[in-house]
Amino acid sequence: MSLTQYSIRELHRRMANKELSVTDLVGASLQRIHDTDAKIGAFLALNEEHARLAAAEMDARFHTSGAIRGLLFGIPAGIKDNIATEGLPTTCGSKILANYRPIYDATVVKKLKDADAITVGKLNMDEFAMGSSNENSAFHPVRNPWDTAYVPGGSSGGSAAAVAAGQVVFALGSDTGGSIRQPAAYCGVVGLKPTYGLVSRFGLVAFASSLDQIGPLTRSVEDAAFVLQAIAGHDPLDSTSANMETSDYLCALSGDVAGLRIAVPKEYLSEGVNPAVKENIYAALADLEKLGATWEEVSMPHTEYAVAAYYILASSEASSNLARYDGVRYGVRSSNADNLLDMYTKTRSEGFGDEVKRRIMLGTYSLSSGYYDAYYLKAQQVRTLIKRDFEQALAKYDVIIGPTAPTPAFKIGEQADDPLTMYLNDILTIPVSLAGVPAISVPCGFVGGLPVGLQIIGNYFQESTVLRVAHAFEQHTEHHLKTPPIDGVKQ
Repeated sequence: MSLTQYSIRELHRRMANKELSVTDLVGASLQRIHDTDAKIGAFLALNEEHARLAAAEMDARFHTSGAIRGLLFGIPAGIKDNIATEGLPTTCGSKILANYRPIYDATVVKKLKDADAITVGKLNMDEFAMGSSNENSAFHPVRNPWDTAYVPGGSSGGSAAAVAAGQVVFALGSDTGGSIRQPAAYCGVVGLKPTYGLVSRFGLVAFASSLDQIGPLTRSVEDAAFVLQAIAGHDPLDSTSANMETSDYLCALSGDVAGLRIAVPKEYLSEGVNPAVKENIYAALADLEKLGATWEEVSMPHTEYAVAAYYILASSEASSNLARYDGVRYGVRSSNADNLLDMYTKTRSEGFGDEVKRRIMLGTYSLSSGYYDAYYLKAQQVRTLIKRDFEQALAKYDVIIGPTAPTPAFKIGEQADDPLTMYLNDILTIPVSLAGVPAISVPCGFVGGLPVGLQIIGNYFQESTVLRVAHAFEQHTEHHLKTPPIDGVKQ
């Protein structure tokens, strides 16, 4: 077992007992990346020299003080490549930002540094976070560590695969329509999307600003609580950041769910969901019943409209946000232009991939004169109805539970020519994103050797409840303890 597959608490115990140094741990992380990433493709850039220097500095500090002070002291982390990191490439998986190195850190990266985490590299992703499979990176696809013929999910597929493969202890991803939870489910790890506004978006390259959220991907719920504890909180640099006190997420992990009331939307277990996935969800509900929880089937009637509304709203915001990439202010500029307009056109034509162009065109059409009321305004009205579905359900129940994705991971290339089918992979995560409530995906079983995720959804800023339920389920099962066999690599 690689050192990076131990929990944060266990790693800190070993460091405190002088059984392990930060240099050992960071070295193990980098060695694991060198051993496995040719098969996985999770990393776009390594921060090797700086990571080793930071590890040596922390070891010296520990030798002097004899104490572990930072919440994430010495823990190796990977950062999704749409989160700004000073001096490190931040490409968003796109050719148009291939030469971009920010001169500042995103607030979450700064908070990780303050907590003494060590960034070992930047993680691959679907271009500008647009995708459900991680096949849309401009550089190379990411492969699922459980079977490299399959996708890891998107767009945080690099983050999920890096954690599942034991390359890092935790990773940061971003979730717009399910891009933390869906790859977490496909790769058999824990993925948490916080309430919109709990974690600062300053330094996150915008895809759809009213939906984007940063969150952790980890091997356990407790590790997710460690990372959330470090990155949550108000940020005056982000106008959408909630100005409120955060909870103690680690103290919430009591393991007690006696008396918990669970809602199970019938729309989340409808005909489109794989029967074997449903069996795993019902088995998970039975496990929670044994712990003292009760559940009832409910209806959230506007779920069926969520995917259509999401792709209009997200694409509309993307068409606006991505207008800044014109070859003048950021990134790559076409070298073959004859005049200014030609430079704009060629830079965007050469710099953006097909999926990004598809969504920019869809969003521009939805916002155009004569179609705004019919598409964009209607989608906003549907979003309000979906939000009310969640408010009504969470007024009666503590959490909502269902599958994270309707099927396990699919083969690379299997849905590449069918964007509508690809979009439907997020059908169970998109409603949560439109409502802005928190949700977590935890491993709950396997279908055909591939992991299945259980999605636990809570009320606004009730991450403590979501983590408590997920942790209780995790402590009662062993799904999260299994590790993927990677061909030719020692476990």
